[in-house]
Amino acid sequence: MFGFRKSRALLGAAALTIGVALVASGCTATGGGAGGEGGGGDGGDAVSVTFLPKNLGNPYFDTSSKGGKAAVEEFGGTFDEVGPTEASPTSQVQYIQTAAQQGVNALVISANDPSALCDALEEARSAGTKIVTFDSDTDPECRDLFINQATAEGIAKAQVDLIAEQIGDAGEVAVLSASANATNQNAWIELMKTELEENHPDITLVDTVYGDDDDQKSFDQTAALLQSHPNLKGIISPTTVGIAAAARYLSTSEFKGKVALTGLGTPNQMREYVEDGTVTAFALWNPEDLGFLAAYAAKALADGTITGEEGDTFEAGDLGEFEVGEGASVLLGEPFIFNAENIGDFDF
Repeated sequence: MFGFRKSRALLGAAALTIGVALVASGCTATGGGAGGEGGGGDGGDAVSVTFLPKNLGNPYFDTSSKGGKAAVEEFGGTFDEVGPTEASPTSQVQYIQTAAQQGVNALVISANDPSALCDALEEARSAGTKIVTFDSDTDPECRDLFINQATAEGIAKAQVDLIAEQIGDAGEVAVLSASANATNQNAWIELMKTELEENHPDITLVDTVYGDDDDQKSFDQTAALLQSHPNLKGIISPTTVGIAAAARYLSTSEFKGKVALTGLGTPNQMREYVEDGTVTAFALWNPEDLGFLAAYAAKALADGTITGEEGDTFEAGDLGEFEVGEGASVLLGEPFIFNAENIGDFDF
């Protein structure tokens, strides 16, 4: 049912080991200045690319930044990663401003809010910095290009299909999301609601709570959901931090094997919970590929290969050729389902 680009996931498996250790150590970069000397791509100098994830120390973004760095090194640019420790709506503004002041050619950002960053992003664009969003978009007029991990409809349907199968297509479910302002999370949740109403009338969505992509808060919200809804049969967590925290709670609780859990997670985070039976199956794309593609898109914008117009095409290393679609967006692919049979094949 779901396709997946396995080339970078498998070829880069030995180099890509994020696991629990990175949660403690975080990324090697700090929230300092952007990298590179600011040489423009059209002038023959190295293209400088700065990645700005929602927050540092998040295994998902550690992986996407690893892919971005690999791409930048491959095309001979300069790479840096900066960002806040907490994923709040305005926490990324200062890093956008710094990148623009330092003349970075391209800023690759996963937005904590669709509109709160727009003023800073517009200032950066006016200074000549190309803006590429990935994972979580801004309002389209605030950026040059959006790298979409998968269609919102496909992501929503995958998660609904999984929870429906796991609870017998009937009963109460809840959503454990990231922040209340996260563009991608909110879009998926609305589409999940529609999918449930139209195709799963016996499943009732009773609550949506927010863990703010914080491990402890997500853990606590899981406990609160189970206390507030004694008849809960399943939890959908469309965030890698949330699903891992929820799995950790369920794995040692009386609800293990009784309350289903699915959503979006990385294999290394979820492996132990799949192997011990806490989680049956979950979905994701390869965040390393997402970062890799975003970096190549940033280069193509910076050196003038593309402008972000629909129909523009560019090469992204061993991922191949991509075309800019409607709304200045580029699609990586479809989500992939991880379960006990295949999770051992992946290392990210």
